[in-house]
Amino acid sequence: MGKSMARAQTEQAGEFLAQTVQTLSDYLNETTLSSLEAEEPGSRDYYRDVLSNLRKLAVYCEEGLLACRIRLQQNPFQDAAAERTLYQIYHRCIEEFFTPKKDTWYEDSRAAYTGKNAICFHEPAPASLKKLMASLETEYQSMREELEYYATDYRLKMVQPRS
Repeated sequence: MGKSMARAQTEQAGEFLAQTVQTLSDYLNETTLSSLEAEEPGSRDYYRDVLSNLRKLAVYCEEGLLACRIRLQQNPFQDAAAERTLYQIYHRCIEEFFTPKKDTWYEDSRAAYTGKNAICFHEPAPASLKKLMASLETEYQSMREELEYYATDYRLKMVQPRS
């Protein structure tokens, strides 16, 4: 019997999240407010909020990764539970990357037409931060496309009465 779509997407999401957690952790372990200010003089409060958003994103991705691993270990594989996990990953990890709660950066919707990076900062940002976001952006775009179903269709499926 072939793999279900939910299982394949859970595996893909797990691989994506593992790489994302590693990249974010490496950056956060090496970066301080002082190092950001030394690289690009700017608002300390803004840099504090940026790092806070990145830490929150790292935690969401770690939680999503753990959930993927748990789902993939279940025997038999439970499609409904995996779909719920993918829904949460979409709404917590993917959406948090493109529209963080503290609004320290945003997605430029015209980026696809201009060939520029989609993530833009509200204030001047250090090159290391721009490089980090650019390195994550392509994979986030791909994963968003893979999991878009879970943005709306899955929610509708869950609230519709079962026949």
